[in-house]
Amino acid sequence: MSYFENFIAAVQIANRELYRDHAMQASEIFLRHGALRVIECWADDIAHGEVTDFYRAVQAKEDETVVVSWIEWPDRDTRNAGMKKVFEDMPDEMMEMPFDGRRIVHGGFETLVDVAPGK
Repeated sequence: MSYFENFIAAVQIANRELYRDHAMQASEIFLRHGALRVIECWADDIAHGEVTDFYRAVQAKEDETVVVSWIEWPDRDTRNAGMKKVFEDMPDEMMEMPFDGRRIVHGGFETLVDVAPGK
């Protein structure tokens, strides 16, 4: 089953297109090194919770929104090898991300349930 690299980050609302451009460039590198697909999602309908929420998870400020992303890999081994190559292949200028990388939530996840029509 697939393996997923997941990210949650706070991005300044004014930087939506800058973030999109950065994500498109990074996606090409991930795909070149074994990723099956890359999905970037801009918050559209998320609530501020009473105890916890996406905003608190990344300490989003008033002028920021939340981006949730995931990279699908065939398996964990491919992800581990691919991520190493991604960082070797990433141009220095791309390492300056259009968001505060210290507030990113990130991790790898194995598939537990995968339900879709025809599966």
